[in-house]
Amino acid sequence: MPSLRRDEAQTRAELLTVDSYAIDLDLTKGDELFGSTAVIRFRSSGDPGTATFFEVVPETLHRVVLNGTELAAGDLVDNRFPLTGLAAENELIVEADMRYSHSGEGLHRFVDPEDKLVYTYMMGFHDMASRVYGCFEQPDLKATVQLSVTAPTDWTVVANEGGEQVEPGRWVFAETKPVATYFTTLCAGPYHSVYREHDGVRFGLHCRQSMAAHLDVDVDEIFEVTFGCFDRFHELYGVRFAFGDTYDQAFVPEFNAGAMENPGCVTFRDEAFVYRSAVTESRREGRAVTIAHEMAHMWFGDLVTLRWWDDLWLNESFANYMGFRGAAEATRFEGGWANVVFNKLGGLAADQRPSTHPVSCELDVSADALANFDGIAYNKGGAILKQLAAWLGDETFFAGLREYFDRYGYGNASLADFLDCLSKVSGHDLGEWGRSWLRTTGPNTLRAELTLDEQGRYTSVGIRQTAPDGHPTLRTHHLRVGLYDIEGDRMVRREQVSVDVSGELTDVPELAGVERAALLLVNDDDLTYAKVRLDPDSLSAMRTALPRLSDGVARALLWSIAWDSCRDGELPPKEFLDLLRECLPSEPIMPIVEQLLMVARNVVIEQYLHPRDRAEGLRAFAELGAALADGAEPGSGRRLSGIRAQIGAAGSGDAARLRGWLDGVDVPEGFAVDAEIRWQILSRLCVLGEAGEDDIAAELSRDPSSEGLKHAATCRASLPDAEAKAAAWETVLHSTELSNHVLRATADGFWRPEQRELLAPYVERFFAEFPDAVDARMPWEKMHLTAAMFPSFAVEPRTAELAAEMLSADGLAQEFRRTAADRLDDLSRAVRVREAADTP
Repeated sequence: MPSLRRDEAQTRAELLTVDSYAIDLDLTKGDELFGSTAVIRFRSSGDPGTATFFEVVPETLHRVVLNGTELAAGDLVDNRFPLTGLAAENELIVEADMRYSHSGEGLHRFVDPEDKLVYTYMMGFHDMASRVYGCFEQPDLKATVQLSVTAPTDWTVVANEGGEQVEPGRWVFAETKPVATYFTTLCAGPYHSVYREHDGVRFGLHCRQSMAAHLDVDVDEIFEVTFGCFDRFHELYGVRFAFGDTYDQAFVPEFNAGAMENPGCVTFRDEAFVYRSAVTESRREGRAVTIAHEMAHMWFGDLVTLRWWDDLWLNESFANYMGFRGAAEATRFEGGWANVVFNKLGGLAADQRPSTHPVSCELDVSADALANFDGIAYNKGGAILKQLAAWLGDETFFAGLREYFDRYGYGNASLADFLDCLSKVSGHDLGEWGRSWLRTTGPNTLRAELTLDEQGRYTSVGIRQTAPDGHPTLRTHHLRVGLYDIEGDRMVRREQVSVDVSGELTDVPELAGVERAALLLVNDDDLTYAKVRLDPDSLSAMRTALPRLSDGVARALLWSIAWDSCRDGELPPKEFLDLLRECLPSEPIMPIVEQLLMVARNVVIEQYLHPRDRAEGLRAFAELGAALADGAEPGSGRRLSGIRAQIGAAGSGDAARLRGWLDGVDVPEGFAVDAEIRWQILSRLCVLGEAGEDDIAAELSRDPSSEGLKHAATCRASLPDAEAKAAAWETVLHSTELSNHVLRATADGFWRPEQRELLAPYVERFFAEFPDAVDARMPWEKMHLTAAMFPSFAVEPRTAELAAEMLSADGLAQEFRRTAADRLDDLSRAVRVREAADTP
């Protein structure tokens, strides 16, 4: 199916105005196909002979009728149907049988292995609506949608607007406001539903029956977060929720993304947000941020939609910023703005890759957009909007947003439109700001340069700004410099100075003659997007500062500086692990703790440490986990996180203890060996060769859920056995029977650093075989499977050479090329970090 080009979209948008869709779906036609009828009313501004086309991806196209004239179904070529002889006002009818998907795109169909109940949901992003109904599939041809669905009589159906079952199995929904085709959705099946009213809106939560009990436990918390963010966004935006009087949140199986912001009916990946086992507070906070993020989209993305995929940041950067802000200001969770510091690291990492791109970048082909839903569009863009709001002030910033909503509501907008609204309200010409921050690439690095007199006072303090090679832009940074001193057992801020940094070196005259601080922190309060490095004295004070700083944002900044310095080869991996072991047990913000544990285990130990040092690194990591667990309350999330870390670092000498936990022997106080913990233990035992197929089958019999099936697939792929690896390889590369999530779970278990010799032949096989095999997959599967199957553990120059050679080939799918290129960049960075650590 050819991807829509920008010039084609512009031509079609100039020609057509789409007024409405009436969509009728029949979900009672069997396990493979569903019926789809779309009646599209649209206007044409062209001459009668003007031609255009619509998109549809049918199993069988039955009828196409334009203004009463039936067209030949055989005219469909590459899922595009040509239209000629348009009138000023037109009615197009498209009748087809469509195929259910098992890839999370289009209309996904899932059979729950626990109770055999069937569930469906629609994912139209970003060009998958045409797999459900015939349409003009581009974001700036918005139209109203009236949906009708025929479904089994015991099913519930929810969609973008409120609806009712007018007769058994027949559902009719209210017409929506104008929406882009990729926002249309429905969820149909025997869903468990819980409803509550708030502020004149009927809110609903939905999940499959097998997860009902787990959802019900958290209903109060989820509604509390939802209502708090709903109220806070109304306060900040000053514009009412614009999509009717219903707001559903459906937790659906085998979802590719974390969530999708369909107006009035948000879909979430159920296993990520409905907890069947104990979770830490940071997981709950992450759910709150996601709920807020998707709700923020009701204004950014849904009410005002990007005109073309160049400006996907207008959707995602705003939702990223407002998601964190909503969770920080409207919920009980305490991570708040400290979490934003770590979120920004994802943007900084993406911005240093060869694949970096401007926040607002030109895309000629629709298919290229999916790869750009990345750390630039989300994390970097969100950080830049945070700094813009801090610079302009909330009153001005949100007044500009109200102008934006008023001017473009239910329509489309671009970067220029957004900046024009903010410029009008603020009195600033933001054109240069937009060019500097949104049209350029590469992060700046800021570091303090200072001199002292004999009495220990600053004679000069300057901030040096640099830019990476190939991305020479130096920007204006509105930031603060904080001076911190030790007072007893605490480190407190003595003074803070606001600075506008521009050019290579910016003097800070306010600090001349000021007594030296124990810690001088550039970008205090985290108001700008930049890499930060400490002066030598402040760097030496980091170990003293981290346990003593009460300010969470300041601590998060120091942790982020340490991790970024490790990634750049400036802080050796062993020293980074030592810093964690010494200071992380005292860190109170659990999202920070868990993110640092994740990068330490998955990146530092597995990629940055030389293999000869890996065993020592795992021992240090296990000791860190023990320190976290031993210092925590029994049953707490902190204790859970520490014990999980110990399981993840376990060696063969720990196998008896782990098996004992599975049998209920010597289990740590207050620690529940629940389903997820059992699978984590079994997975680790499989990696170590201390468990096998009989153990996997027994655990799957104990837990026959969809999650159990995925965990079993991971365990089987993790076995240190040639047959197991061959089977997993064949499954990931060639299976057409398994769903997207089971394929991903299999891939997740394949590469295990403990099995280097066994896996060595597959390194070269990946580069020789995988590109062609993955080309048959759907776009999300291409990205997920490539990320999982790239041999990232093989940190050798030869691996990088093989990857570069592969990527030089023509004809690679964009989703594969971009994901593999980013993994190559990670691998090359790991090689450099190892070389730097080995250099005396």
